Amino acid sequence: MKNIAIFASGSGTNFEAIVNAVEKGLIKDSKVVLMVCDKPGAYVIERAKNHNVKSFVFRAKDYNSKEEFETEIVSMLKELNVDLICLAGYMRYIGKVLLDNYEGKMINIHPALLPSFKGAHGIDDAFNYGVKVFGVTVHYVDSGVDSGKIIMQRGFEYYGSDRDEVEKKIHEIEHVLYVEAINKVLYE
Repeated sequence: MKNIAIFASGSGTNFEAIVNAVEKGLIKDSKVVLMVCDKPGAYVIERAKNHNVKSFVFRAKDYNSKEEFETEIVSMLKELNVDLICLAGYMRYIGKVLLDNYEGKMINIHPALLPSFKGAHGIDDAFNYGVKVFGVTVHYVDSGVDSGKIIMQRGFEYYGSDRDEVEKKIHEIEHVLYVEAINKVLYE
């Protein structure tokens, strides 16, 4: 059995897609054992409660440093024997403490075809640039911003002018591609 931790900061649609996939057996022999959230009011907390997933919710400003809260997180991850960390809309840079303990065991999903349009606004940046091929990337987390080794990508052509339509399609792809990538990382 592989133990998964999911880090999120927002509504948690990717969190829920992963948990649902685990519950349906689409991610083999796995269990989501922890959800980490840095935004106390985020809806992902409710989603975790609905699925009986243990949560650690914190505010960075309540700690003296990134190292301090990351040390507390690493302690929980080790206690729960976490095999893989999935960042799912976690809008905080990963620091040295987490990387030193989980590099190669931490992945992220990004709403653009990396290496283009890195950072927090991938959809908007690609849309405003005028690209005609959008997509999603799952990659390993390293010390850079969306710079880790790419695990999987999936793209689609779009010639319209509705940014929300692009985002909707990206989310549809994310919810499938992340599950495929998690299986690949855990079992290939």
